[in-house]
Amino acid sequence: MKSFAALVIALGASTKTNDKLQALINYFGVADDADKVWVIALFSGRRPKRSVSTSLLQQWCTELTQMPGWLFQECYHTVGDLAETIALLLPPPQEQLIEYSLTFYIDQLKKMDKEDEEKKKAFITSCWMQMDTSERFVFNKLITGGFRIGISQNMMVNALAKMVQLDAAVIAHRISGNWDPSTTSFTALLNASSASDHSKPYPFYLAYALEDTLHEIGHPNEWQAEWKWDGIRGQLIHRNNELFVWSRGEELVTEKFPEYYSFKEYLPSGIVLDGEIICMKSTTEHSFQPLPFSLLQTRIGRKNISKKQLTEAPVAFIAYDLLEFEGQDIRHKPLVVRRSLLENIINKIPASCLQVSPIIYFSDWNELAALRLQARDNGSEGVMLKRKKSVYQAGRRSGDWWKWKIDPLTIDAVLVYAQKGHGRRSNLYTDYTFAVKDGDKLVTFTKAYSGLSDKEFTDVDAFVKKNSLEKFGPVRTVHPELVFEIAFEGIAASNRHKSGVALRFPRISRWRKDKKPDEINTLEDLKRLLHLYQH
Repeated sequence: MKSFAALVIALGASTKTNDKLQALINYFGVADDADKVWVIALFSGRRPKRSVSTSLLQQWCTELTQMPGWLFQECYHTVGDLAETIALLLPPPQEQLIEYSLTFYIDQLKKMDKEDEEKKKAFITSCWMQMDTSERFVFNKLITGGFRIGISQNMMVNALAKMVQLDAAVIAHRISGNWDPSTTSFTALLNASSASDHSKPYPFYLAYALEDTLHEIGHPNEWQAEWKWDGIRGQLIHRNNELFVWSRGEELVTEKFPEYYSFKEYLPSGIVLDGEIICMKSTTEHSFQPLPFSLLQTRIGRKNISKKQLTEAPVAFIAYDLLEFEGQDIRHKPLVVRRSLLENIINKIPASCLQVSPIIYFSDWNELAALRLQARDNGSEGVMLKRKKSVYQAGRRSGDWWKWKIDPLTIDAVLVYAQKGHGRRSNLYTDYTFAVKDGDKLVTFTKAYSGLSDKEFTDVDAFVKKNSLEKFGPVRTVHPELVFEIAFEGIAASNRHKSGVALRFPRISRWRKDKKPDEINTLEDLKRLLHLYQH
């Protein structure tokens, strides 16, 4: 556990990619195989089920420290991280420090799930008193779940690739899919293949946002353009007469979309499609009209899908790439070859809820720029540009795939509530709630916590501390004086919000120091946008 704690601290403390990469390589070079597997699992989002609630952890910490609850909460709000707060507040260890492996602690925590509260308390507090501060912090993270330490899965894959002398793309594929770190050995994991696990997906290829001008990326003839659909990225796999659906977050979501089971009748076996899970209604056999993302949200997170939801939120799959054909990985083939095979397969299928993403034909960059302005009317977020000769890579790469999104919608609003942030902003008020006018009153409609510079966050924090009206736990109400432009990607009706609307990906676009509170937008302006863009 000491070596894993040291790794986590080193990764969190460094801002240099090479230093983080070397720390991972060093760890994988000395750790036990079982611990290596768990590190791969933890850093790729596979976390053990939480066996102890955060409220119990707080309670046991206050009992050990004899600290009143209100003081603990003040410390928590200042530090911004529960695991770190507890690690800092606990008294020095009073028992002899005993070294156990990472795997030992994870196994014990899994067993704790079925124990009563007293046994859980005895185990957790005993562990605390045998650990130093860094070990306590990491141990608490194992309990609460969530290692946000500034490393990407690509970085971990690159470290493994250097250690075992395999190509990074091969490693990325082998650690993807539905494997259990409790029963999978390190050797078996790195030697796995899709043949041994029919459900195994491929690592997703992700695009960067286009920041250069179109003329700087090359000649238009080198590129294929498609609409950027507003859904959930997914892979649809048909192998061994079984169908599997994976989300980009490597979650197996097959049962959430029963409409896809019919695809087994039409799709050949040994095939993997990359595409978009989206709500839509078909207009003709090979054309469709996307429906708002808010409809798809009604299906997300539900274990059982009702007949009403199947009718009101019909789900389809828009395929835009072919990764496996006849059981063979074809990611190394040029896009034009993969696209041709994809069209030959999908266009023969009568299932209207399985479509090929149409290509946008254009003769020059100016024409494409004009077509892009129609994106929102088409139910998309913009345009995807893909180099015709590109192979299908793993992870986020620049050069061959670009996303060129349309400009966001914006609304001017006033700051009314503020709350302290987390991590390095845990001592600053950086989480804000905004309101628009509704007659002579203000109506809250969204929250946002990104988009300002460090200096601007500091200035707003100072304003909040000087102009607070009331305090409700960690939240403060403030004089409605500061006006901000809020940018967002979409808008939907919502009966869960007082305003009646919900925004998609809201963030602060700019601080409107040139505007006064009586110049902000109105609730009617929001509803007008809702009417315009709700298909």
